[in-house]
Amino acid sequence: MKRILLACGTAVATSTVVTSRLNDAMKKRGLAGKYTCSQCKIAEILSKVANFDILIANAKAPQGVTIPTINGLPLLTGVGAEKVWDEIAELIKAE
Repeated sequence: MKRILLACGTAVATSTVVTSRLNDAMKKRGLAGKYTCSQCKIAEILSKVANFDILIANAKAPQGVTIPTINGLPLLTGVGAEKVWDEIAELIKAE
């Protein structure tokens, strides 16, 4: 099971929206139950990221992150979102 960390400015509004959209998008791709999600503030990424497999950041992630990092902005705006959902799905499927 993949562990996804979603990060935004305050770990409340935008990461909650992306979490909901992520769940819908992955369900449509048959990946429900194949991952878990947690939310954090951008400032908390470096202290938490070691416990995760994928980072989705709605703002610029700090340097030093060594796991696959996804720009979450398209997931908020909808512009280019399908391509990003497909990328996330591939990361979830990867062993």
